[in-house]
Amino acid sequence: MKKILITGIAGFIGSHLTKRLVEHGFEVYGVDSMNEYYSLKLKSDRLAELGISVKQHTDKLFVNSQRYPNLAFQNLDITDYDKLIRIFTDNRFDFVINLAAQPGVRYSLENPKAYIKSNIEGFFNILEACRHFPIKHLIYASSSSVYGLSNDLPLKETQRTDNPISLYAASKKSNELMAYTYSHLYKIPTTGLRFFTVYGPWGRPDMSPYLFTNSILNGLPINVFNYGEMMRDFTYIEDIVISIHKLLLLPPIVTDITVNNPNTETLDPYRILNIGNSSPVKLIDFINQIEEYVHKKAIIVYKEMQKGDVKNTHADNVNIANIIDYRPQYSLKTGIKNYIDWFKKYYKN
Repeated sequence: MKKILITGIAGFIGSHLTKRLVEHGFEVYGVDSMNEYYSLKLKSDRLAELGISVKQHTDKLFVNSQRYPNLAFQNLDITDYDKLIRIFTDNRFDFVINLAAQPGVRYSLENPKAYIKSNIEGFFNILEACRHFPIKHLIYASSSSVYGLSNDLPLKETQRTDNPISLYAASKKSNELMAYTYSHLYKIPTTGLRFFTVYGPWGRPDMSPYLFTNSILNGLPINVFNYGEMMRDFTYIEDIVISIHKLLLLPPIVTDITVNNPNTETLDPYRILNIGNSSPVKLIDFINQIEEYVHKKAIIVYKEMQKGDVKNTHADNVNIANIIDYRPQYSLKTGIKNYIDWFKKYYKN
């Protein structure tokens, strides 16, 4: 049985991915810091869906899931290097998937230090652990925000990403550069995934699907920035986790071509991939879809562009499609319906 460490297991993507991988026979060890950036209840309820009780939390030991015999959890912050190394010492992992991070573009304007601590220092610790305890593949979360204000759409991995407009984006760009260095120096196979506006059941309460749905159902006004002209490439959570599952067993491979050409350097086991729906929509159209399913009109307040926000996102998926034949399976209409069905059940609306 392949052994995997997943960081950020109580997060939105982490909890979905963990469920898929344990149900496909992987032995998963999950960690999460359980910080209070947003509702701890939501994080604990995600863990409960995985058979992990909040009462079992400990910062010293892994606790076993009551639902999945091949799943264990530990309350741990990846910025704690000594504890992280202990985990790697005790458990020789085949794969690592790093989803732990301080998320949110707007919050990075309020508390920039949190992004340096978690996204830079924490990721450095992951790379160091993978260096000292070699693994077959490290997958880590990057973000479409690294493209900044680029209007060269659709966005391709080959485009320059030298002008991030938020500290969150800068931290994710830094992760890509750090991963390249470790792939080059220590031949750690790494794949960075630039996620494009992931949404679905169990999504974070600071994300637009929650903000829009909650406001419409409760008769509250919705702030729509850039006067409704923002476009987002909304990508359904299941398309994300299915893709990560497929990529996990297909790491980038070192191709040593120096044998026939001594003047050519060895290629590094490193890659960056977009993963989006590649069907961007205006935010106002996204809101209209929610209105249709909840049978209620939104109260919209149009506002200027916010600092740190980008106007448009649109993923070019050619590279990931060439590796795993990636084709998004979930339309926006289906994804929104699934999200609202979950929202009403969970929040009892």
